[in-house]
Amino acid sequence: MILASRNEHKVRELGEILPGTDLRALPEGVESPPETGVTFEENALIKARSAREATGEVVVADDSGLEVDALDGRPGVYSARYAGEGATDAGNLARVLSELAETGPGGAEGRSGSGPGHTARYVCVIALIDDSGEHLFRGTCEGWMIQEPRGDGGFGYDPAFVPEATGPEDGRTMAELTPDEKNAISHRGAAARVLADYLIGN
Repeated sequence: MILASRNEHKVRELGEILPGTDLRALPEGVESPPETGVTFEENALIKARSAREATGEVVVADDSGLEVDALDGRPGVYSARYAGEGATDAGNLARVLSELAETGPGGAEGRSGSGPGHTARYVCVIALIDDSGEHLFRGTCEGWMIQEPRGDGGFGYDPAFVPEATGPEDGRTMAELTPDEKNAISHRGAAARVLADYLIGN
């Protein structure tokens, strides 16, 4: 399958979750379409349809991002470019943390009752286009944001996102988890496992 992305982080993560699958990055020379959708589902399909048309192969595409409740769901579909076109992970994270600081203390608690900061979630939607048509798979990871980023693993907003699924006594950010720990609870992992179930059944 072709993953409609040249983001090596995504190719590696998804490849780890889909063992036995020959997952390849988008070939050089194939243009990535503008992400004009207003939902993760729309953007995933835009990318998958473009890759399918260009290659004729089975393709998967994902759109993912961070939704922060105190920011009315932002950055959402703009997560990869929240600080502007060509923004770095550090720039995007800095903008989110700056906006959160302006909202006041993170009084909201995680659903487990232990969260010290603003509730948030990672969302991932994977689109698959094969000979049978178009299919969508969605996964989420609940948690909360902290103001002091920690950890060297992961990417994007991981250093400031504490996942709820590791338990109230853990407190590590996504960037402090091992790759296996992250894949077990991540939004991309959740969506990929639904995709894997579909592939096994078909």
